[in-house]
Parts: sequence; structure tokens; C-alpha cells
Amino acid sequence: MIRDRETMTQESQPKIVVIAGPTASGKSGLAVDLALSLSGEIVNADSMQVYRGMDIGTAKPTAEEQKSVPHHLLDVVDPDEAFNAALYRRKALPVIADICSRGKTCLVVGGTGLYIRALLRGLMEAPPSDPELRKELHREWQRHGPGPLHERLRNIDPVAAASIHPNDRTRIIRAIEVASTSGRMFSDLTKTHGFRDLKLRALQICLHMERDLLYERINKRTQQMISMGLIEETRALLKNGYSPELKPMKAIGYRHIIRYLQGKWSLEEAIACLQRDTRRYAKRQLTWFRAEPDAIWIDPRAVDMVLDKIHRFLASAQ
Repeated sequence: MIRDRETMTQESQPKIVVIAGPTASGKSGLAVDLALSLSGEIVNADSMQVYRGMDIGTAKPTAEEQKSVPHHLLDVVDPDEAFNAALYRRKALPVIADICSRGKTCLVVGGTGLYIRALLRGLMEAPPSDPELRKELHREWQRHGPGPLHERLRNIDPVAAASIHPNDRTRIIRAIEVASTSGRMFSDLTKTHGFRDLKLRALQICLHMERDLLYERINKRTQQMISMGLIEETRALLKNGYSPELKPMKAIGYRHIIRYLQGKWSLEEAIACLQRDTRRYAKRQLTWFRAEPDAIWIDPRAVDMVLDKIHRFLASAQ
């Protein structure tokens, strides 16, 4: 019997397992344990771990973890080289195809929601960003919170506003930016694209734990990063000529230590601000992943439950 085109296309798509979630939720450790159990390989989906020389501040998998399980798309570019979601997808798809062709389980692991969304559903063509407008919108968010900007979006593009969580700063600002620079509504671009450029079949697992525990882990990990040499790592990056104005150098952790090295903050201030900003970042990550309709939320300590869901997914026909 000849199967229909849709079924044949679906069956030709590699199956992957996505392990996502907020920073410090235990993604890397869980992924290594799963990969060892499943004869798997790990593909990075963290936008900072692609940079060489930025290991401690990005919580990159340790040398031991990388030795025990093959990891891909780590250390792809130098901090002064451009990298984005489109480049990530372009590099990740052939790597995933190769892993699956060798009969291995592919685990895509990271907390950068845009990279994961781009990988699974493609990217729409949209106007380039306007750095000045974006800075202005970020300043407005900082001064007044999410309410005024979400209301502004509602006046410009009510369809987009209805579909974007009021606390999702990234998407609200991008939607306003698109409308302001192109005169086209973000919702129209989204509808046209449809995010249907599906190359993969995915089981999307998001890690969830009580907020108090997550914040405790964030605060503890910050202290560990300092003791592991985050200050020395940042100093080495600056010594190698990487400007504090580079996007990766403005990332959480590095920008805080740079201010300490410049004498603008004490070490205690830098650590406290790093912990605070990491907690805020985790909240934004949770907002993003909660908007993913296919995400399955699981406690990272429930390894047996995760394994069961993965085995069922890999064994299923769909």
C-alpha cells in the first residue's frame, strides 16, 4: 500500500529529545545521565556556550562530561564573531541528521528558547533589528515594567498582544520593533510563516522545580563560578582583546565581573547583582517555555519518568 505524502514525510524526519528549562535547573547533568542510558549524543542549545574561551560563565559542560558523552556545537565561534538563531539552525540540522543516521539518540539541550524554537519550527523573515529603538524599549521596560509596553503592543497589534504573555519582554519588544520599522504587524508575519518548517519530530521536556529551590541553586552556582575562576576567565578575555562592548561580553556574569575589574563595583556588589540578574533571567526563560504548546514539564530529579517518556516517544510510530 502506498502511504500518503504527509506520513512519508513525517517518517523521514529524525526524532530528537529536547531538554530545556531555566538556568541552573540541572539540564546538563540530566542530559549526560540520559545520554549514557540511551546511547545518546548531546547537541548544545545555549546561545552562550557556542563561544570559545567562555566556559565558567556559561556553565559549559565540564571536560569530564564532554569526555563521557559526545557534545556538539560547543566552542563554535570566537566572542567577536557573529552568531544567531538562523546560523544555529543551519549548523544544528546536519549534525542532528548525522547523529540519528548512526542510530544514536539525539538530545538537544539548553535554555535558549529562540534557538530551540528556530530549530524545531523555523524562522520567519522579518525586518532587521533597530538597536536604538530596542534600547529605548528596554529602558522603558526597566522604568515602568511590562504593563505600558504590552498595552502599546495591544494598540498596534491586538492579535500579537493576545498571543504574547504580558511578561515576555523579548517578544513584546520585537513585535513593537517590527511594527515600528516596517509598518507590518508582527501577527501578520507570524501567520504568513506559520512556523511550519518542520524538519524534526521532537519530544520537548522542560525542567521544573520549586522557585525557592531554583533560586537557591542559582545563588550557589554563582558562588561556585567565582571559586572556579570566573574573574580570571573574564580578565583573560579582556587581555586577549575582546571588548566589553561585544555582545557576549555583555552577557550575565561577564558584564558583572567586568564592572568589578573596572573598579565600579566591589566583588560583593558584583556577586549580588549577578545572582539577582540570573534569577530575573530564569524568570524570563520560564515565561518563554511556558508559551511552548508541546512542552512537557518534569522535575529534573524524576529521571525514571523522563526515561519512560523518551522510550515511549522513540518507540512510537508518530
